Amino acid sequence: MLNLNNRTAHIKRDILERLARYQIEGTLRDKVHNIPAEMAPKNSQPTSCCIYHDRAILRMRIMARLGFSVEDDTGEFRLADYVDAATEREKPTWPMITVLDEACNACVRTRYLVTNACQSCLAQPCIMNCAKKAIEIKNGRSCIDESKCVNCGLCMQNCPYHAIIKIPVPCEEACPVGAISKNDKGKETINYDKCIFCGNCMRECPFGAMMDKSQLFDVIKHIMNGKNVVAMYAPAIAAQFRTKPGQLEGALKKAGFSRIYEVAKGADICAEKEAREFEKRMAEGEKLMTTSCCSAYVRAVKVHVPDLLPCVSDTRSPMHYTAELAKTENPDCITVFIGPCLAKRREGFDDDFVNYVISVEELGALFAAKDIDVATEECAELDAPPTASARSFAASGGVANAVKLRLKNPDILRAGIIDGLDKDGMKKLAYYGKIQAGVLKPTDETPNLVEVMACQGGCIAGPCVVTNPKVAAVQLKKYVEAGVKPDQN
Repeated sequence: MLNLNNRTAHIKRDILERLARYQIEGTLRDKVHNIPAEMAPKNSQPTSCCIYHDRAILRMRIMARLGFSVEDDTGEFRLADYVDAATEREKPTWPMITVLDEACNACVRTRYLVTNACQSCLAQPCIMNCAKKAIEIKNGRSCIDESKCVNCGLCMQNCPYHAIIKIPVPCEEACPVGAISKNDKGKETINYDKCIFCGNCMRECPFGAMMDKSQLFDVIKHIMNGKNVVAMYAPAIAAQFRTKPGQLEGALKKAGFSRIYEVAKGADICAEKEAREFEKRMAEGEKLMTTSCCSAYVRAVKVHVPDLLPCVSDTRSPMHYTAELAKTENPDCITVFIGPCLAKRREGFDDDFVNYVISVEELGALFAAKDIDVATEECAELDAPPTASARSFAASGGVANAVKLRLKNPDILRAGIIDGLDKDGMKKLAYYGKIQAGVLKPTDETPNLVEVMACQGGCIAGPCVVTNPKVAAVQLKKYVEAGVKPDQN
């Protein structure tokens, strides 16, 4: 996983904060053109061929943060024109990922490379274990014939000197479903028919070429226009800002949201519905049910493991139930889900109860633009608190545990956890798909409830987080234990 403390992340947050601050000041249209020059001043060290190319790339990064696809840019629009277009639109359009061709490094294909640490040893395990006979000794060192190599990695695994290394293409390696490939110019492209919107490519690209199209401009626009904008924050968000219950509510109120909903309330509804559904399915003799709150996982099943689709719970996500609650209480409100996830933005496009989805990075930019320090906020008075298990949805294993706590007979549940949809995680999905299809027979130990989280560690490790997942896990535990009602069967 790419370190959160890296330059691409800092550039993204810098742009978001500048845009938010100028928009709130009412000066964005006049100042947006100057942002590239502010961030890449004349005498600074360029990161590309020259300062002017750096500024051109920054201009396109600003486009994405305003909610536009850089692929559609003809060069005829000024940034001020994009501000005008964002002011007039209802929300950014599909797709919500855009690829910055100019920033893409056109990395060479994934391959294995023999370094000068090679000792040309007598054992020659690299040669002996290569089934394709792609390795030979040349000039006193092992040499890999790329025309024969199939990138199995056995040479690297067997070298006693660790002299063979893997040169990856980070975005392609991170994509669990093969949705990213090179075009005829060697640049990466996304096949949106295959994409599950897990955000791994966006998180792992060291050049920041994979970008999400922000909806923050639209949210601020509605707040400034005096609309009834409600915030729905996922429990993972509280772990990002290291808050006490009530502090985040206070900060969100100060930021301009009219009402705050903790999405853990929707998680309580979700867990109760999944518990009843699980009991019904098991009573009817079904072999397996999977959870449904992770929208990246649900899309992965629909597109890549259709055999497993009958097992996916019919229950909607906590985001949906919270938004439904907000719209029921105030039909005219504008609902804004705040989470660490890109796939939720995809889910939001298909949910009539959800108007906008912003990330914790974007919320952090809004707080910075308004000079709001969450840690110093007074704790706002809370509505009826959720259960501890509902807040624990944010961590891997939390959903399965919440369902178990609500079963009349918890002993019937055998939980299986798929912690992260990497390539191995997709193989596990395929295994359960074969069980459902009758190709494989379940045993007495085979799980009958499978929880799947696309991000390893759960939502606290989503692609748009700002806090190290290990730190967030500790903070979430504290938050879960503070001011919640007890769980009951």
